[in-house]
Amino acid sequence: MKTILLSTLLTLAPALSFAAGCNSSHDTAASCPTGQSWDAKTSQCVDQASS
Repeated sequence: MKTILLSTLLTLAPALSFAAGCNSSHDTAASCPTGQSWDAKTSQCVDQASS
């Protein structure tokens, strides 16, 4: 019985930890439109500075 419980826990642990860390309410650098970049300070896409 302990073996089955342990194997089940080890099987589910990665899925549970992934779900706990998933937060889809924020944007990422990959989702910024062309001409913008991710600003970690403001947590949003901002226009890229032209140089």
